[in-house]
Amino acid sequence: MSSSNPKRALFAQFAMVAKAIGHEHRLELLEQLAQGERGVEALADRTGLSVANASHHLQQLRRGGLVRARRDGKFVLYRLSDATVLDLVAALRQIAERQIAEVDRVVAAYFRDRDSLEALSHADLMQRMDDGLVTVLDVRPEDEYALGHVAGAISVPLDKLKRRLKTLDRKREIVAYCRGAYCVLAFEAVALLRANGFRVRRLEDGFPEWKAAGLPVEEAAC
Repeated sequence: MSSSNPKRALFAQFAMVAKAIGHEHRLELLEQLAQGERGVEALADRTGLSVANASHHLQQLRRGGLVRARRDGKFVLYRLSDATVLDLVAALRQIAERQIAEVDRVVAAYFRDRDSLEALSHADLMQRMDDGLVTVLDVRPEDEYALGHVAGAISVPLDKLKRRLKTLDRKREIVAYCRGAYCVLAFEAVALLRANGFRVRRLEDGFPEWKAAGLPVEEAAC
């Protein structure tokens, strides 16, 4: 590292972070880790990667300072280094939404087709919850719900939602959320519920952003 050009030295380190995040599998792994601490095997299973491939990408993220690891017996568990990683991913998403036409095409072709209504903000959901007006559904898998969820939300994973429709109160508005702004689980849940006559909205993002905002969260009882 040259002391004659400290700005360039800093830019080199910033570029290392950018290189670490520059792969779709790594972004997907970050989305999974935003739900809570996980081992390599669980991450590989959830993302459809081999254990070796998941481990390789996690090492790249670790070198870029985006994740941390700790050993628990024979297992290595990974977590986000801190909440600013969510800010970085959100900034990438916002730039892509504004500047890349293909992003708008994918959003229009898949996401808007399933839910064209404006998503509910954190403040709006908090108000509705305080007024007792909504049922909040966490449509992520049950293990992610157990790691943490919006306070008062009930766990109805997407693959069980159709069987659980009769248990939901049709007189109450439903708000569904999952892993993040473009988590397909919430969009699919909204489409299914709306097709069955429910009043339903989607939260503007997911559990990680809700937690990072300092809003009420709970962990499932063991």
